[in-house]
Order: sequence, then structure tokens, then C-alpha cells
Amino acid sequence: MTFRDVARAALLRATEPIGSVQRVADVEGQFVLTYDDGPDPRYTPGILEALRDFNATATFFVLLSKVDRNPNLLREVKAAGHEIALHGIDHQRLTNFTSAEVTRRTAAGKARLEDTLGARIEWMRPPYGAQRFSTWRAVRKANVTPVMWSGTFWDWKDIAHEARVKKALSGASPGVLLLAHDSFPDAADGVIGAVEPQVERPRLTRDVLSAYADRGLQARSLGDSLKVGKKEQWAWFSD
Repeated sequence: MTFRDVARAALLRATEPIGSVQRVADVEGQFVLTYDDGPDPRYTPGILEALRDFNATATFFVLLSKVDRNPNLLREVKAAGHEIALHGIDHQRLTNFTSAEVTRRTAAGKARLEDTLGARIEWMRPPYGAQRFSTWRAVRKANVTPVMWSGTFWDWKDIAHEARVKKALSGASPGVLLLAHDSFPDAADGVIGAVEPQVERPRLTRDVLSAYADRGLQARSLGDSLKVGKKEQWAWFSD
């Protein structure tokens, strides 16, 4: 066991009570794949095709502002066997709101998703990964569990496709929880002035899934992974 392993284990033990899910343990041959900011008719269908071709499942952290525009696409994601989770009623930073407002917004988003899908919503990822202890506690009061990540596609950066694939592979290991995006927030999602990078999102999904498969790892949703493994959570606080 390396010093890094020992330090991470100590961090898990010390901060698990106030933790956010960042990995899954005891899942040989699997990693966790998640998507933020959709559903989006430009990219989500192509990503669903890629996931189907690799017999993969994923967790989609959706925005209610996108769901309102694409309700049938959300149902297609669920019908394809993927997990739906909450990203927010829009893409504003929760750290900009009072604790009471964070709880209200999160509970409202959870209720709307559950009404739309007829299924329980268990997970929530704060926009931008922005979270203080006060907002973590406010989200927990809304009866959902915060989920962050331990690897990423870097698909919000303006970099080359190959650099994104390399970044996604940099943490390749059983149980790593990868962050990807099937959309990009805009003014209708509460984001003003953001410039969307050029990303071939379905192609990126295919290339990452293929590279992980070469390492003997198959993508699974968080819920599917937890059928055999156990969640690892530790503190994540960032503005």
C-alpha cells in the first residue's frame, strides 16, 4: 500500500460522515460513468447509442431547465436502462444561495423529477461541484446524497480530443467515478456568457469506453455499481 493509499483511507475515515460520493469500492472490472447538464437533443441520443454499443450504463445528472424542454428525451434515457439523478433546477452555483434556498431548490427539483419519471431520485451533483458544508447539509435535508467525481473527461475545456481521452484515462481503475457532459449550460439554464467548447461528445464517449474496455473495465451507473460494491465518500468543499 502506497502513502497515497494510506492518506486517502485516513481521509475517508475522518470525513465520511460529511462526505460526498467519489468512488465505488469492490467493483472489479467496472468503473462509474456519469453525465451532467442534459438531456440535450444535440448530443444525448448519440451518447445513448455509444453506451448501447458497449453494453454500458451511466448515471445522468439532469437539469430541470433542460428536462422542461426535452421531457421525452429524458424518458428515452431512462427507458434505455440508465439512471437519472438531479443536477439542479438550473445551473446556478448553490453556494450563491442561503441554506434554506438550497434545500428548497433541491427538494423541488427532486420532486419534479420523481413526478416525471415515477421513480425515486437518490443522487444530486451540485453545479460546478460547488459545495460548502452549509450547502452539503442543505442538500442532505432534501433527502438526496451529494455525488462528485474522481476522474473526468475535461469536456468543458477547450483542448484537443486526444487530450480529453488521455485525461479520462489518467485515473483508470476499478471504481473510479468519471465526470462527463451530454450538454452545456446556457442562458436558459441560468448561465450567462459561457462559451461552449467544440466537443464531439458521442465520439469522446466511444473512445473512452473503448480505451477502458482495453483495460478490462466496463462502464456502469452509480446505482448498478452499488449492487455489488460500496460507495466511498469523503469531504468535498469548493466554491
